[in-house]
Amino acid sequence: MRQLGIQTILHNSGDTETVIPALVVAGILLLLLWGIIHRIISSRKRYLHVDDMEGLAFEEYCAQLLRDNGFLEVEVTKSSGDFGVDILAEKEGVTYAIQCKCYTSDVGVKAVQEVYAGRDFYDRMVGAVLTNQYFTGPAVEAAKKLKILLWDRDYLEQMMEE
Repeated sequence: MRQLGIQTILHNSGDTETVIPALVVAGILLLLLWGIIHRIISSRKRYLHVDDMEGLAFEEYCAQLLRDNGFLEVEVTKSSGDFGVDILAEKEGVTYAIQCKCYTSDVGVKAVQEVYAGRDFYDRMVGAVLTNQYFTGPAVEAAKKLKILLWDRDYLEQMMEE
């Protein structure tokens, strides 16, 4: 069986004005398809053992993770009446108020609002929300406006690897 090269196809078709644009379109479609497949594969969340934790266990785990990553004076607050802050910590002279959320879906704006209030209540320099998931658009928008750090699943995985 004889293989046809691009020159043979162009020569035999007689209509290069049609074939070349068709090849370009086919190439673009292949790139788009590859991009979609890549995005689907990379968006699948890798299972993390923290995904099965309950709230208090997740808070304790996060506290230890912070210690392991150089945070000092790490303290888990009492479970009720914590003013939206689960962990108090310090690193390199900066004090943190951290809200922990172990969810099965994206974290919303309420967590940002809570840690914003808790940051001031505990007189901390920085407020952060740490989660095993990601954040909704409104949560990201509020965090930017209120200057709250958002530590999502990717950040959590980085901390786990260090």
